Parts: sequence; C-alpha cells; structure tokens
Amino acid sequence: MKIDRVVPNLTVHSREELDQAASQHAQILGMTVLMDHGWITTLGDDQGHQLSIMTRDATAPVNPDVSVFVDDVHAALHRAETAGITIVHPLTQEGWGVLRFFYRDSGGQVINVGMHV
Repeated sequence: MKIDRVVPNLTVHSREELDQAASQHAQILGMTVLMDHGWITTLGDDQGHQLSIMTRDATAPVNPDVSVFVDDVHAALHRAETAGITIVHPLTQEGWGVLRFFYRDSGGQVINVGMHV
C-alpha cells in the first residue's frame, strides 16, 4: 500500500463559515477551490498540497480530522482490523467516487482513509 496524499480537515459550523474560511485560506495561501460539495470544500495549489474545510460529513457519523488517500484502501482496512483499531465508519463506496473508511487512533483523532475509484 502506498500513500498518495494527506489532507487536513478543518471543521466549521455553517456553510457561511465554510465559505468565509475557504476565501481566507485562498487569499492567504494562494490556493484555489478544487472541489465544493456544499458541506466540504477542498482547496489546493499546483503542487498538490490540499486543505479541506467541512461543516458535517454527508455520510459518516463523525467528521474526520485528516484524510489519507492510498492506492489500496482494502489493504489499509485489513491492517486496521488486524491491529484491533476501532472502525468508526465502515468501508463505503461514496457517491462522489471515493471508497473510504474511518478509524479512531489512540489519541482520539478520526482518520479518513480512502481511494478514488
């Protein structure tokens, strides 16, 4: 399994806050909007750096703190299950083209592990 990218996820309380935060980060960091689903906006630059801002995850019970995109999500899930890690969102094919699951690490952080399909 190879990690393709790691994206921090910032949580805000409303669509208005999401739009304001996206605008601020774009202005200060020079990033542009790559994706906007209404509840999550992802900003990025031409070197592949990304930052996501979300209100409430559309299909999961909790918001992830970070998203890690890999080339084999099944291998990652197997590793998590073998290690006895708590899975807080099962492996799910999402409508926006991502296969993902969430686990909670020992520090309480929620990690979204996914791959584009």
